[in-house]
Amino acid sequence: MTENAALKERVALSSVAVSAVLTLGKAAAGLTSGSLALLSEAAHNAIDTGATILTYFAVRQGNKPADDKHHYGHGKYESLSALFETGLLAGLALYVLFTAAARLREGGEAVESSWWVFGVLIVSIVADSGRYLTLSSVAKKTGSHALAADAMHFASDLIGSVLVLIGLIANHYGFVQGDALAAMGVALFIGYAGFRLGGETLGTLLDRAPDGLADQLRGEIVQVPGVVAVENIKLRPNGPKILGEVFIAVARSLPLERVAEIEAAVRAKISEVSPETEATVSSSPRALDDETLAERIVMIAARKKLPVHHIFVHHLGDRDCIAFDLEVEGSLPMAEAHAIATALENDIRDEIGPYIEVESHIEPLQAHKLIGHESDPATLQAITAALKEAAAGKAGVTDVHAVRARATAEGLVVNFHAHVCPALSVTATHEALEEIERALREKMPHLLRVVGHAEPVGEA
Repeated sequence: MTENAALKERVALSSVAVSAVLTLGKAAAGLTSGSLALLSEAAHNAIDTGATILTYFAVRQGNKPADDKHHYGHGKYESLSALFETGLLAGLALYVLFTAAARLREGGEAVESSWWVFGVLIVSIVADSGRYLTLSSVAKKTGSHALAADAMHFASDLIGSVLVLIGLIANHYGFVQGDALAAMGVALFIGYAGFRLGGETLGTLLDRAPDGLADQLRGEIVQVPGVVAVENIKLRPNGPKILGEVFIAVARSLPLERVAEIEAAVRAKISEVSPETEATVSSSPRALDDETLAERIVMIAARKKLPVHHIFVHHLGDRDCIAFDLEVEGSLPMAEAHAIATALENDIRDEIGPYIEVESHIEPLQAHKLIGHESDPATLQAITAALKEAAAGKAGVTDVHAVRARATAEGLVVNFHAHVCPALSVTATHEALEEIERALREKMPHLLRVVGHAEPVGEA
């Protein structure tokens, strides 16, 4: 059990004892004096005692965790308890109001009061004040609607006891209508308190969103890095907690791991702004205005789980032209491979627009994992010599090193590093390494793959 849950139970249980003692005292004083106002307060206290017992069990039930039948927990039990207590308050208020009105029509009744009757009322006022302050504080701290309802009961008891005391004093000095008027005052206050409590409780039961919280959360969540927009926020109270759903938009180009990090950051921000709020965060992909055509092509192909590369985009008069390499399984019949390429091209036109020119080059999908082994020393030596010879005449390339050759079932795979001038552009570096690779292939056409890695002079 959490600290707040234990605190709520202790306060609710102690309220039962206080209510019971005050009920007995007021009932005895009311029967002795014949005061309608005092008897009304005794009845009010009796209802409060029963309501407080109900509050105690509602708090215990509401603290239970979610289960297979109650996926959102049991917080509504507290609201149901508060609603039932509101009904008791309304019923008592109406009864006392009609009874007091009847006495006033009859001219009022004299009340026999003694010092101990006044003593009971004074003790009741002190006790009600203490319980109201305690319950209000704990209800605010824990967010308990049931304890808030109980605090309202003690507040009405406090005001009622003060009104009864005033009525008894007036009656003692000869104003016989004082007791009935005090009883009417008690009834009106009880009714008002019940009306306010009922409005709050119905708001909870009808899932009324807390005022201003959604806008506050929206303003904070949209500032979380990676959140493109907050599409919707749904909140509803559930006992001391607030349950919610938050829908955000993220860039569709983000990997799933990054999206999960953004959602976790949003949940952390919600807990920071409103610790009592438990929200489920959902994200939807969105195409951003700053996406390039190449990025959009990659995303469209990724949805169909098709690898594309060498994407080339150029503008021609009134239209954009796109060309790319599409990898498909090498064993597929050409008719089937062409159908796959055509479907991808159509998807691109559907998303980007019908006036775009799309061309795809179909090539066999490279094996994801080839089993290989280091080539023999003679082959490695020949490859190294050919690479160094090809690099010798290239401007900006100073050497070739870290040459490796691996034999696979589909051919040799060659990797090498080349030192280049740090000021050489990426384009010039790429062209130089491609020329070296072509020169090697001319001498060894059986090579499966040649990969050259450029690095500035002075770096390994």
